[in-house]
Amino acid sequence: MKIKSADTLGALASALCIIHCLATPIIFVAHAQIHHQIGSGHNVPLWWGVIDILFLIMSLVAIYHSSKLSDKLGVKSIFYVCWFTLAFIIVNEKLHIVSLEEWWIYLPAITLIFLHLYNHRQYHN
Repeated sequence: MKIKSADTLGALASALCIIHCLATPIIFVAHAQIHHQIGSGHNVPLWWGVIDILFLIMSLVAIYHSSKLSDKLGVKSIFYVCWFTLAFIIVNEKLHIVSLEEWWIYLPAITLIFLHLYNHRQYHN
């Protein structure tokens, strides 16, 4: 995998993660409303939770390839710190380890987008 495609994959995965996070409340409200109207309890669909894991895997693959070819130690470190932060927030959301506000998930995701764009620009200009 070339650095260009790894950075593109990483930026795309992070952007889709943000869209997924923004859409979650809307989908849950709609889901709850539909189930309320038909008298069922509302559970989070399994496929919706699996998307989180898929984004994490895509992001880790992109970070691995992008950081492997990057010569800047600081960029490599920030890539992995952001990924582990994002992974912790997602796992925490599922297990409720500590109380965190929803907006915290956007910080590492947005940072990863910018890091991939920065990394792409550094090696393709």
